Amino acid sequence: MTDMDFARTDALVIHARGDLRMEPAASPPPGPGEVRVRIAWGGICGSDLHYLQHGGVGASVLREPMILGHEVSGFVETCGGGVTGLPAGTPVAIHPARPCGSCPECRRGLRNLCRDVRFLGSAARVPHTQGGFRRAVNVAASQLHRLPPGLDPRRAALAEPLAVALHAVGRAGPCAGRTVLVQGAGPIGALIVAALAVRGAARIVATDLHDFPLAVARRLGATETWNARHAAPEEEFDVVFEATGVEEALPSAVARARRGGILVQVGMFPPGMVAVPMAQIIARELDLRGSFRFDGEFAEALTMLAAHPRIADGLVTHEVAFAAFADAFAAAADRRSAAKVLLRIDAP
Repeated sequence: MTDMDFARTDALVIHARGDLRMEPAASPPPGPGEVRVRIAWGGICGSDLHYLQHGGVGASVLREPMILGHEVSGFVETCGGGVTGLPAGTPVAIHPARPCGSCPECRRGLRNLCRDVRFLGSAARVPHTQGGFRRAVNVAASQLHRLPPGLDPRRAALAEPLAVALHAVGRAGPCAGRTVLVQGAGPIGALIVAALAVRGAARIVATDLHDFPLAVARRLGATETWNARHAAPEEEFDVVFEATGVEEALPSAVARARRGGILVQVGMFPPGMVAVPMAQIIARELDLRGSFRFDGEFAEALTMLAAHPRIADGLVTHEVAFAAFADAFAAAADRRSAAKVLLRIDAP
């Protein structure tokens, strides 16, 4: 059978830089081990914006049309063969990654570093892995997480970016009672602030170039904020999270980490060489740690969102109808007035 033989569903397809369209996509029945999910909510991520604005994210460059979206939640519609325990109507969040399970990293338990992962809405592979910005999608049953009591699908759409933040905080080690600086108060930086607040950091300072994201960081638990266009903290911190991905911000992150401290690099730099103040890192004996995606933190994120609804409510600034996707992406691109923008794809 060809794609034309199946039912169709509305999908948000990126064709090239600046070319985002709502168009029909094939919607086959779920295969063995799969579940068909009616998507209720989708969060617009920075990577979705990069595909629209630049035609790619780092080395992941568009080579064919691709459905965007990996921050999605919804309801079970039907199950394929061999899937049990997920009756129709069950509210779920979708873990966007499907690791291969057999590469050296998967065998070592580092599934977030899988060499052959399939990640929703990603152009890292060819053919690309189609994403979740559509009214219905089939995914492996292993990617579904039932929502804990008290968590609705709207807030659950924040599980993926919160999992990224939780993985970054985990890379720093125990943060309770520590002083922490978060450079960059975009959605991921703000969620790092939220996770640090829940985990008992003694002092959480956030910096950014805009006042609006700093206000969001304060809502999520920052004890102090600085607009780096005008001033910045001069003291040193036990832990520094660099969440901007801007090369020029790296020297200040190094300078603000105390001697023997920890610097977690969360923001993704553009491909190519990046100037790193290695002499300072060596002389100050800093522990520089990368942080990439997440794995088991996805379930932890759902639990945290259920226990602390203020996290989602404090981050979401816009809810936009699926048909008005152009307005949603325009809003998400304006850091002066938006944090997390949600698409209302098929919410009840």
